[in-house]
Amino acid sequence: MRIDVLTLFPELFHPFVAHGIVGRATTAGSLSVSCVNFREFARDKHHSVDDRPFGGGPGMVLMCGPVFDAVERLESDGLPAVRVLLTPQGEKLNQSIVRELVSADRLILLCGHYEGFDERIRVGLDAREISIGDYVLSGGETAAMVLIDAIARYQPGALGEPASLCEESFSDGLLEYPQYTRPREYRGMEVPEVLLSGHHSQIAAWRRRQSLERTAAKRPDLLPETKDH
Repeated sequence: MRIDVLTLFPELFHPFVAHGIVGRATTAGSLSVSCVNFREFARDKHHSVDDRPFGGGPGMVLMCGPVFDAVERLESDGLPAVRVLLTPQGEKLNQSIVRELVSADRLILLCGHYEGFDERIRVGLDAREISIGDYVLSGGETAAMVLIDAIARYQPGALGEPASLCEESFSDGLLEYPQYTRPREYRGMEVPEVLLSGHHSQIAAWRRRQSLERTAAKRPDLLPETKDH
């Protein structure tokens, strides 16, 4: 998969792409992440990409020209892309959306800044709008990193154990069951006996019950979307 990130701060992505799960995916060649600074497409000698909002108000707004030009330059290679606008007005990111985006061959992620995008960018580019939560960020870069990380996990070579994808929180609509490792006892807290029994069917049933109980207690809003509850 190829991901192009349009951002005013490409340097933020260099260490992020080089390490961890994302780094493994890029090293394996299953994921390519490149950044384009749309300031390079500014149309004046000052490299301006923002201006005051019509009608007044605080802050600055990202202008259409540099953003449209950057997207069109990227897409001039003819490789189809899904455009994604990182914005608090978008649909809230969840695992279902991640799985949809994983099926694309290419994504173009647009990171906003200042007071946001000129509305004509949203309308004219017809991008999918995605938010990572109901809170305010300084820009779309951290949101783009969240999305890239979630997508990278599905790329071949990213995970040491691919089966992990099937057992993580939200993979089946539920929160993940409790996990334990050595030692068997720590400060009076013991590993549940069933996990030491070697009975795989009993362990699977225990984990399923734990997932349901944990979801009911912590995220009951998820239960209507799941089965067998």
